[in-house]
Amino acid sequence: MMSDKVEIAVIGGTGLYTMPGISDRQVLKLETPWGDPSGEIVVGALQGKRVAFLARHGHGHRLSPSEVPYRANIYALKSLGVRFIISVNACGSLRKDFLPGDIVIPDQLVDHTRRRPAGSFFGRDLVAHISVADPFCETLRRILTHAINSCGARVHSGGTFIIIEGPRFSTRGESRIYRQWGCSIIGMTACPEAFLAREAEIAYASLAHVTDFDVWKDEVVTVEKVMAVMQENLRVIQSGIVAAVEQIGPDTPSHAHTALDDAILVERDQVPADLLAKLGPVVARRFS
Repeated sequence: MMSDKVEIAVIGGTGLYTMPGISDRQVLKLETPWGDPSGEIVVGALQGKRVAFLARHGHGHRLSPSEVPYRANIYALKSLGVRFIISVNACGSLRKDFLPGDIVIPDQLVDHTRRRPAGSFFGRDLVAHISVADPFCETLRRILTHAINSCGARVHSGGTFIIIEGPRFSTRGESRIYRQWGCSIIGMTACPEAFLAREAEIAYASLAHVTDFDVWKDEVVTVEKVMAVMQENLRVIQSGIVAAVEQIGPDTPSHAHTALDDAILVERDQVPADLLAKLGPVVARRFS
């Protein structure tokens, strides 16, 4: 019997604009205090569970990485009751042993963006110092690793994911510096998305699929080359998502689900009522 709750969401990255396996679809157009999400959210049945799908860049890839309404996206998913987000991210490899076509389940993030919209739900009158020492949910990472393994793909569990501003690709000098820093893969969209998910107490992990070697390996990265590899990657990713959804249950634990417990100092009666109303589902558990 399918649950009525929407506890799992998939945020599709470049190339993944629909989720073919979802049946009994319902298309939702939601509004949030931070504007409209990237597009309509599709809710439907997958493995006997209700799952939400959102295309990060919008229909037809309309939004650049710096234009994605990250706060609106996470808020909209939180308002549906989502507790787990599987993020799909195309990435370049900064390591010789991470090959195009491989899947990486990173465990660390380096935020190298500069012009992104505000990366927090919190600020004046309600400050939250969220812990992101381990920015990805370890429970969800294990589930994704097992799921991709079950699909027969080559998967790497762990690695540091550096996020750059985009939409341009790296210079060779930048790419070589990121390698010296110890980064494993490079992309444009996991920040501030992962941090906002943690603030919203949603468990978040990335399925990062390698499309190229960035430019440190004397290659030139082009959209044409990226898309060619991506089409092969997406078949594995879609199968992996189905396998992961099957493993996620209502009792699946995550430290992310109580992330605000140690992040907020102010008492409820000191927070303006209109601010609590604006934050809504993000702080509902903490201030209920």
